[in-house]
Amino acid sequence: MPADPAAPRHDGHEEHEEPAARPAHPARRDLLRTGLATGAATALGLAAATGPAAAAPNQADQTLTLTGHLPTGSPDFVYLPVEVPDGVREIAVSYSYDKPQVPAGTPGNSCDIGIFDERGTDLGGDGFRGWSGGFRTEFAIARDTATPGYLPGPVNPGTWHIALGPYQVAPQGLDYHVQVTLRFGAPGAEFTPHYPPERARGRGRDWYRGDCHLHTVHSDGRRLPEEVAAGARAAGLDFIVSTDHNTSSSHAVWGPLAGPDLLILPGEEITTRNGHWLALGLEAGRFVDWRYRSRDEEYPRFVRQVHRSGGLVVPAHPYCPYVACQWKFGYEQADAVEVWNGPWTYDDESAVDTWDSRLAVALRGGRSWLPAMGNSDAHSAPQVIGLPHNVVLAEDLTRDAVLDGLRAGRSWLAESVTVRLDFTVTGNGRRAGIGEELTVPADAPLDVRLTVSGVPGGTVRFLTDEGQMHQESLPADGSGTVVWRTTASLAAYVRAEVRHPKADGTPGKGNSMGEDLPWGPMAALTNPIVLRVDER
Repeated sequence: MPADPAAPRHDGHEEHEEPAARPAHPARRDLLRTGLATGAATALGLAAATGPAAAAPNQADQTLTLTGHLPTGSPDFVYLPVEVPDGVREIAVSYSYDKPQVPAGTPGNSCDIGIFDERGTDLGGDGFRGWSGGFRTEFAIARDTATPGYLPGPVNPGTWHIALGPYQVAPQGLDYHVQVTLRFGAPGAEFTPHYPPERARGRGRDWYRGDCHLHTVHSDGRRLPEEVAAGARAAGLDFIVSTDHNTSSSHAVWGPLAGPDLLILPGEEITTRNGHWLALGLEAGRFVDWRYRSRDEEYPRFVRQVHRSGGLVVPAHPYCPYVACQWKFGYEQADAVEVWNGPWTYDDESAVDTWDSRLAVALRGGRSWLPAMGNSDAHSAPQVIGLPHNVVLAEDLTRDAVLDGLRAGRSWLAESVTVRLDFTVTGNGRRAGIGEELTVPADAPLDVRLTVSGVPGGTVRFLTDEGQMHQESLPADGSGTVVWRTTASLAAYVRAEVRHPKADGTPGKGNSMGEDLPWGPMAALTNPIVLRVDER
């Protein structure tokens, strides 16, 4: 969540406090592809009539004006065709739309924008050339360069499409105005991407710290990639994942910013109308489509796309209260879930509670359990890179090793590098750590041990499938060891939380109810240690 109300939203759209208008049925999404919106057909017809078949030497720029009206209930995406002739060096686009006054509690207008080239607008197709949501009012694409969020490359002749995303539509409807300028001339040099390497200088098998949800100017962030990389180093991180909204454009610039001390993985935040998800560790340059809802049954297709490349699928901030942010796709195909997003708030409490409930269900059914993740979702100052982040046990500081550790749940969540912990369960001559299993006789005594530092006056909680089973306060210096005993017959798993004191300075109490939250902000949270009964 944003650190303050002035910070950019985490959904890739312009700020609107009102709820979204009821969307149209998915079958209507392509109805406006040829300019069904009032006024669009006239403008597009003029563009087609005046556009030359081939460029003449020193031909002047040509500007096309596309206008139209979108009523309430318009499709999620409206495609405005533009005929691009031979010889175009650059396509430049600007747009605006009206924002009429609406009654309190009624959504106002909000419209996103992007572009597809002559290869078409098919879902998951090759035609994608960029998206900026509602963060920019203009962009340009050429062979050698493009506005952040957009992909440099050939400007080939054919039918391109401006994609409008009427995110919210007022009762009066939405009037849009799009200007497309075709600039003629010799194409620039071929763009050379600089993708980051998949390996950094690691320490072998060790715990590595990383933030897997970060934004730059390539979507709705205000930080340059250089600033994000510098911020990650300042936060003491070993790796980051770049997750700009609905575009892969930043992948090509991270190469010079990575180094022996910082592994940078390509990724994307896919912002659908039914929730956001992170695609972590994508093949560099790979784009993942977002133009679907849960009812469209397209989500599994893109999950498979990410999994084929070895990447992870992670629902993001599932209880975020912003329009279209709440998660509606289920968790069956996910590899982990982001339960902590930015500074600790009530929606994180809900996410952790849901995750914890699913642990018991999964273990009862003998299924794999879903690991928890925490990320900053930082967009701009004052949002803090690395608040929180993941501390992952990996064989080395490489793409595959880090993703393997996250996938297996060999990780814990920390608010900063100053928080350190070690969490184990020992018994019957065996020992297990975070994300591991311990199989022992049902009544064998098991010692649960947490050693922690960096949380002054904090509260340690041990939780099992029964709920909180032990609570203990840390001393003023924030360092200590807490031990509790259980058995595999009493606990299917055990996990730990470390909380800051409440605002009134009290430690909080887990087994109580009251008017406010029982705990202060989270400082650290572990994935579980699974306890199995030896049936032999």
